[in-house]
Amino acid sequence: MSLLKAAIIGGGHIADQNHIPALKALSDQVEVVAICSRDKNKARVLADKHGIPFAFDDALEMYSSECKPDIIVNCTANNLHYPFTIQALEHDCHVLCEKPPAMSGAQAREMAELAKSKGKVLAYNFQLRQTDEYQLLRKCLETGQLGRVYHIKANFLRRRGIPGWGNFTNKSIQGGGALIDLGVHILDLALSIMDYQMPDRIVANTYDYIGKAGGKGLMGEWDPEKFEVEDSCFAHLSFPDNSSIALSSSFALNTKMQKNVNLEIFGTKAGALLNPFTLYTEFAGELTDMSFPHLEEPDIQLKNTAAFLDLCAGKPSNICNADQGAVLQEIVEKIYLSAETQS
Repeated sequence: MSLLKAAIIGGGHIADQNHIPALKALSDQVEVVAICSRDKNKARVLADKHGIPFAFDDALEMYSSECKPDIIVNCTANNLHYPFTIQALEHDCHVLCEKPPAMSGAQAREMAELAKSKGKVLAYNFQLRQTDEYQLLRKCLETGQLGRVYHIKANFLRRRGIPGWGNFTNKSIQGGGALIDLGVHILDLALSIMDYQMPDRIVANTYDYIGKAGGKGLMGEWDPEKFEVEDSCFAHLSFPDNSSIALSSSFALNTKMQKNVNLEIFGTKAGALLNPFTLYTEFAGELTDMSFPHLEEPDIQLKNTAAFLDLCAGKPSNICNADQGAVLQEIVEKIYLSAETQS
């Protein structure tokens, strides 16, 4: 079987450190043939670093060139996910897109529908699905150990982690702050446990007190005059079957832990904590906690890229697919609307 040919659009850190090494490690399935960046010199330098033959500053030129990719990995800024994904699908490429899916629910839904009509795979890079802890949780859910899950507390919190670099505080480029950058990761996990239902009620609040005050944190100094997004977001999602998710995300929050990425799951038979993975139940009237040893952390980018290639090959895969990405983006949009309108 011939190798699939992959091209990267976006020549930044995440392409260099995450996606290219993962694709290179899967060289029995895929060959990286091109880098495309608005700065052709930057694309050429990155291509040379990784031994990639072609470099472009124009995606249309890339599609018409001899390299003819089968796969596009979209590593562009948030506001460019939609146009470059649509373009790639129109050129009959499968797409692995960085998170978030898009800037709006309508964009994400259009991307999903186009992928379906073209018979192509569109998936999103939510790598937390590939951790050992999440895999253990899935097994517990599938074997019925938790019973019916009716509430989840989902946290992705940084105590002082406002990025002092890049476009993370620019709303027109990013679409938002802590929720769209961090919260979407843990929201994806929570929604996957709830079978990716659409909530019928959402109440949310966002804040920017720390961001607007300015300062220096664990990720550098930020300019309060250019801080246009939320530094924290809290949302309660209620679903038609009376289940719920309490979502908390922050770039900066006056809390004890420097970083808190976790799920706490409440079921009719047992509860669970994701990190470290622990089951909470009772047996013969006695409270019972079952902790599982933490295994060596896998390369979750490598595993997510492999899951994407499985989907391209028509194999079972646990990656976030196009329809799920559209639901997630629609929910994110509703969270921001609730916070903005206080309704």
